[in-house]
Amino acid sequence: MPQDVLLWLALALFVVALLYSSVGHAGASGYLAVMSLFGIAPDVMKPTALALNILVATIGSVQFARAGHFRWRLFWPFALPAVPLAFVGGAITLPATAFRLLVGAVLVFSAIRFVLDPRDPAETEPPGLPVALGSGGALGLLAGLTGTGGGIFLTPLLLLMRWANAKHAAAVSALFILVNSSAGLLGNLSRGGAFPKPALALLGAVALGGAMGSYFGSQRLPGPAIKRLLALVLLIGGGKLVWDVLVS
Repeated sequence: MPQDVLLWLALALFVVALLYSSVGHAGASGYLAVMSLFGIAPDVMKPTALALNILVATIGSVQFARAGHFRWRLFWPFALPAVPLAFVGGAITLPATAFRLLVGAVLVFSAIRFVLDPRDPAETEPPGLPVALGSGGALGLLAGLTGTGGGIFLTPLLLLMRWANAKHAAAVSALFILVNSSAGLLGNLSRGGAFPKPALALLGAVALGGAMGSYFGSQRLPGPAIKRLLALVLLIGGGKLVWDVLVS
């Protein structure tokens, strides 16, 4: 990849990490959207997004936990079944068309969710154990299949079902993303894939973006404004992926 193209790619991923980490996400869905715009192959996109996710999710988990927003009781029932199923999903390679459609649909759905209701629920109550375990398993498998950490699915679910407020959902999602991204990357590498070299040159950019975003998101910025910005990023990226499939 030419140096000037790599520079623009790193800058774009920095912006994604900055925005996503503000709400407890690590940015995988945004990284996938950006990489698709730069014409990177799907088999490289998936492990690269997971590798970048692990770094940003680690930073976000620490920042949100230090701010007092993490809730273990809410986290573990989702994470316990999600991790092995993320490993399974990470070992599965979808056809390019199905991959783009699935990721694009997820991005558009998430964008609509943030636009329609960016507010915190007035009251929250954690789900029952069977519901949390079942939801966590499904989210883990989907995370592994799509090359994301699952937070893009978990956060809207927690808010829609009134299981958590925005700050608690962000803190739980950050660690959920970390464990699922790690399992998904291991699953991807277990089928003979190699660690993607492009990720090494992009780690610094997303680390800086993740550190800045998670600091402001956990301690300074209100959630609604950031969620609306995220909705715009997701809608553009998801719409582009779906459009590519429809016109191909």
